[in-house]
Amino acid sequence: MGKASVSEIKDLMKRTGVGMMDCKKALEENDGDMDKAIEFLREKGLATQAKKSGRVAAEGVVKAIVSGEIGVLLEVNTETDFAANTDDVRSFVDAVANTIIEKNPADVEALKAAPISGGAGTVAEALTELAGMKIRENIDIRRFERFEGKLASYIHNGGSIGVMVKLETELSNDAIAAIGKDVAMQSAALSAPYLCREQVPAEVIQKERDIMLAQMAEDPKMANKPEQVKAKIVDGKVEKYYKENCLLEQAFVKDDKLTVQEYVDAEAKKLGASIKVVDVVRYERGEGIEKKEENFADEIASMVK
Repeated sequence: MGKASVSEIKDLMKRTGVGMMDCKKALEENDGDMDKAIEFLREKGLATQAKKSGRVAAEGVVKAIVSGEIGVLLEVNTETDFAANTDDVRSFVDAVANTIIEKNPADVEALKAAPISGGAGTVAEALTELAGMKIRENIDIRRFERFEGKLASYIHNGGSIGVMVKLETELSNDAIAAIGKDVAMQSAALSAPYLCREQVPAEVIQKERDIMLAQMAEDPKMANKPEQVKAKIVDGKVEKYYKENCLLEQAFVKDDKLTVQEYVDAEAKKLGASIKVVDVVRYERGEGIEKKEENFADEIASMVK
């Protein structure tokens, strides 16, 4: 049994919303393994579903653009919010997005080697000049995805979240723009990890079932119920998992009497065509990036020194 550090306990508390002593015990019982500690807390009924990766805020811009039947979702990170909102950084992000549309690079390294759209030199050279001479802080092209087909996009809060939706239909982009945007806004608001239940790995559902059964074993009211009753309860909870974690099965935010799939089907019927949501990609600025946290008073003191 290992000893849990203060930072590990703090991280687990942040991810699960569980108290300090229970988090300490969970980490020590599982030799500091964060994922196992989360499962331990869930099995004890102390934590609801927790994300495996902490989402620590980092600054920057998420950009989503569609040009004809080509779209780009892009994240560029900066050290400060002030830098992210300067005209220089915003113009650079626009140029990088257009470069991705024009050159179709395979990855970030290939993108950096490409001639930048509307400028002189490569993307890497423009980045070096921007970071070193104009902004004077670290700037990083973190990730991007390029899409082809019938597309719609949505940007939330000036670039904190970006979503790209790909649809399969005979209709034009203009005809499906509002529907695609509604689906994108749903993703931005509720962040479903899967598009539909067919995408959920079997091992994920099995782990959910195991945790649910473990929770029942800890509950005196449930422990002595017949196995077939427990199985039905677990089946019901798995259905709830799908409705919460699969975008097309979520209650539609603009009309919770419909699921997202039912909303899309209803709109397709009005237009007399078939519309299928085939892909949704969501970027949240800074997700998974560990950002140094300092005590404010200590930070001011260090600046004075």
